[in-house]
Amino acid sequence: MSKKLVQYYSLLAVIILLLLSGCAASSSNSETSSKATNKEIVVNIGVQGKTGILTYARDHKYFEKAFEKEGVKVTWNEFASGPPHFEALASGRLDFGSVGGTPVIAGQSGNVDFKAIGVTADGRKGNSILVPKGSSIKELKDLKNKKIGVAKGSSAYNFLYMALDRAGLTDKDIEIIQLQPDEARPALDNGSIDAWSVWEPYVTTAVFQTGAKELATGEDLNINAPSFLIARTKFTEEHPDLTVLFLKTYEEVRRHYVENLDEVAKEIAQSQKVDVKIIETVLKKSDPILSPATAEFSKAHQEQADFLYSVGGINKKLDTSKVIENKFVEQALKELTNK
Repeated sequence: MSKKLVQYYSLLAVIILLLLSGCAASSSNSETSSKATNKEIVVNIGVQGKTGILTYARDHKYFEKAFEKEGVKVTWNEFASGPPHFEALASGRLDFGSVGGTPVIAGQSGNVDFKAIGVTADGRKGNSILVPKGSSIKELKDLKNKKIGVAKGSSAYNFLYMALDRAGLTDKDIEIIQLQPDEARPALDNGSIDAWSVWEPYVTTAVFQTGAKELATGEDLNINAPSFLIARTKFTEEHPDLTVLFLKTYEEVRRHYVENLDEVAKEIAQSQKVDVKIIETVLKKSDPILSPATAEFSKAHQEQADFLYSVGGINKKLDTSKVIENKFVEQALKELTNK
């Protein structure tokens, strides 16, 4: 593992810790002041991407309708990837979000006070390594001495390192270019990078629009990488009922989403001005769920953390069970079953 990767994760942890120490007081004062003046409760939800459950819910105001009945206001925050969610959690600007497993690990390593309150995907189809049309790269081992774009700290970042490991390579054998998706796609198209490790819907969009090829997927490599709903711990402690309501609303939206894929795909395609076939493929591959962290999911997540520690990606061994909290999702699913 290169010194750059270790330095990156160390810097991320330091930034998060600084945010925690610098923002905890203002967050606490804000909450105390809010209670003292009887201001309405505000729930801050984070989203990323254009096709996820939370994005769809935001566009249709599902959470606003559910929380309005409790006299609670909903606000939305958009992020390019998972890691910025934890900066917002640390500063008290975010209460809920949906991210991949790697940002969860980085957040725990940085001592952010949060809980993973539900599993939203097994991750087997979420990440891929793409190469442009006509590329000479045919196997993972062909990535040696190539430039690979990836958003550092994202689920695709960990996936890239696990894929390299399967091919007998390390980060010393390649050149990693730190790029967010909106930067990486043009770079792949114009040849500035040789490959791109990324998640849906960027994978399918590139395949359809440019003829890019999937060199490897989580399914190909049999890699389980659960994604999670996350919550600010203090919010869950002060508002357990609203935490359950958040999960119940998420599940109701998810059920509508998966039971009406054709309708949902047409809506998203029209709003995003994208070919409906692209959206249909993305939705069918995403296979969203809402589940407690079962033994299988917990094991897969712990293995991810252990792998990152073994290659120097994080500087301490984690017990990932310490941030997993199943009681809220179990209660939410129970209430929906009995509804």
